[in-house]
Amino acid sequence: MVERIPHDAPVLVIGLGRFGAATAGQLARLDREVLAIDDDISLVQKWSERLTHTVQADARSIDALRQVGAQDFSIAVVAVGSSIEASVLITANLVDLKIPQIWAKAISQSHGKILSRIGANHIVYPEAEAGERVAHLVSGRMLDYIQFDDDFAIVKMYPPKHLRDVPLAESRIRSKYNLTVVGVKSPGGAFTYATPETVVSAHDLVIISGNQADIERFAALGS
Repeated sequence: MVERIPHDAPVLVIGLGRFGAATAGQLARLDREVLAIDDDISLVQKWSERLTHTVQADARSIDALRQVGAQDFSIAVVAVGSSIEASVLITANLVDLKIPQIWAKAISQSHGKILSRIGANHIVYPEAEAGERVAHLVSGRMLDYIQFDDDFAIVKMYPPKHLRDVPLAESRIRSKYNLTVVGVKSPGGAFTYATPETVVSAHDLVIISGNQADIERFAALGS
């Protein structure tokens, strides 16, 4: 039986570039123990006071990883992406060290495919995902956008006029647009779950879920 990894397990982060530093920093803010490794001493020193542990080491060497105790971690993030060779070598080392959960940054689909084949459990495409997200947000109505599998998405947006000043049941958003209003936030208030009786104003924010194309059409209805 596979042993479950504790939700607060320490995390090994390799690479302190923009992606790695952002990942390690957010983990630290979530009170997770982090060991961050980079071969650039200036980056290690920069982050030494903000992270639990920072070490200068060349993660392309499995012996260097053993010396810093990488084999004791259940979760590792390979944030090295600019050098595909280094990324692949580091990921292979982590696989050889039998780290159960490996997240790896990829800069292309072919890079990601290689990482998957050598044993990375999760492939992350930060540049591509950020670009896709921005493309959905530039219209100005959507404030946040998360896309899942099968073109399903959840967005935070300002409500088009078709949704305002009537109970949600009367707006017929589900039957007309095939979408669901999940929650509503009034200015200065907290998000609350939407009900058929909820009335949305022009100043509210709404959380809407549904098919990506349906959401795009709904967002284009205008104010």
